Amino acid sequence: MKIVLAPDSFKESMSAAEAISAMRDGVLAALPDTECVGVPMADGGEGTVDAVVDALDGEIVTVEVADALGRAIPARYGYVPGRRLAVIEMAAAAGLELIAPDERDVLRASTFGVGQLIAHALDRGAGEFLVGLGGSATNDAGVGMLTALGASLTDAAGAPLPPGGAALADLHRIDLSGLDPRLAHVRIQLACDVTAPLLGPGGASAVFGPQKGATPDDVARLEAALTRFAAVADAAHTDTPGAGAAGGLGFALLEFLGATSRPGVEVVAETVGLEQALRGAQWVFTGEGGVDAQTLLGKTPFGVARVAARTGTRVVIFAGRVADDASVLLDHGVDEIVGITAPGTPLAEALRTGPQSLARAAADFLRRHYGC
Repeated sequence: MKIVLAPDSFKESMSAAEAISAMRDGVLAALPDTECVGVPMADGGEGTVDAVVDALDGEIVTVEVADALGRAIPARYGYVPGRRLAVIEMAAAAGLELIAPDERDVLRASTFGVGQLIAHALDRGAGEFLVGLGGSATNDAGVGMLTALGASLTDAAGAPLPPGGAALADLHRIDLSGLDPRLAHVRIQLACDVTAPLLGPGGASAVFGPQKGATPDDVARLEAALTRFAAVADAAHTDTPGAGAAGGLGFALLEFLGATSRPGVEVVAETVGLEQALRGAQWVFTGEGGVDAQTLLGKTPFGVARVAARTGTRVVIFAGRVADDASVLLDHGVDEIVGITAPGTPLAEALRTGPQSLARAAADFLRRHYGC
């Protein structure tokens, strides 16, 4: 029998690779002759770099970049030399969690560090990029990234604009002549579950600005500034789903760098070859820290189930926390949902013992089904 092990990370407990190891231990304890194929998964957010690097035998690259407030920090991205593929989580450079709550400044926060990551990957020879959008501290519509890659944005006096989205209110000219010429020859895929446009009541500033500390006045300033940016750019992608992701970084990547955007789990599944791995498998074991009805909105277990439907592979989700409404997944291609943590277990203990609990749950599942 063949079983594919395709979990996401179990946040604060184990990485996707560690979850695969635990699942494999459980499977082989119950059915020692089982062929186990590990395919680490992610949904485009945190853990995407590690999942792709582990799946494709890549490497982690660490480089000094600017955080959202311009301070030097170490940031990591993944690189797969055999495919010339760079995997970047924008939050590694411009993430909200990198900025202390009392230091957050959405008006001047910049994606410059994301551009530095892209430039570094170009120097390594990258010809393909997978960029995860999410967790940003920024609302600059990606102009910081563009500046780091050689673009020039100036005011009416010809002076460069200061960092941040608010400064775009004074934008007069966008000059892309200095943009790194290598960008014209690369493929950029955005792993993005946000469908928000750049502007409007459902856009980057209105929906996500308050989550980054923007007051109502700040939201109005940012909306006006990003509207000015789109007008000067004579933009075609302001209404494209995903343009508002990561404070409008999606817009800059779509508009100026020719990127394409798809749901994160679909991009990751394709990149790591999940469908090929599932061929001939009787089961796929997937999972993450918690599942509920929201898992249907692009989370890894549901994405795995959708791929498995194409190969006729049965699907089991393992999770530390299983909400009552998670049962809706059983109507969408999932055969069973298994909680790995005993009710009443303190959170700290559940996180610490996650790998052992997952291994035990995988073994118990197979023993129930195969009487072994």
